[in-house]
Amino acid sequence: MKLNTTIRKKFRIRKKIKKVAKSDRFRLSVFRSAKNISAQIIDDIKNVTLLSVSSVEKDIKAINKKNKTELSKIVAEKLAKKAQDRKITKIYFDRGIYKYHGRVKIFAETLRKNGMEL
Repeated sequence: MKLNTTIRKKFRIRKKIKKVAKSDRFRLSVFRSAKNISAQIIDDIKNVTLLSVSSVEKDIKAINKKNKTELSKIVAEKLAKKAQDRKITKIYFDRGIYKYHGRVKIFAETLRKNGMEL
């Protein structure tokens, strides 16, 4: 089966993260589309999604936002709050096929400001 470049990039980045992963940290996977952003914290040892937050949830959509960067900040703050409620502070940041730039960078920096260790 021939894989296209985006799928190969995703596998390559994920492989590097899993190679250095330890059992005390979980993986934070980010998905970004043209209008929305979503993220989930995954336990790769048990293959279970622990938390997930998306900008298409009703309570986030109800917030009056100006642009997509503010939307990523709101989603990151909500994810950090949920993670701290479940006592998760250390994670590996899996940016997927996206560059660490723009909304993805703002998302990661907002998580750091809210007490997460990336």
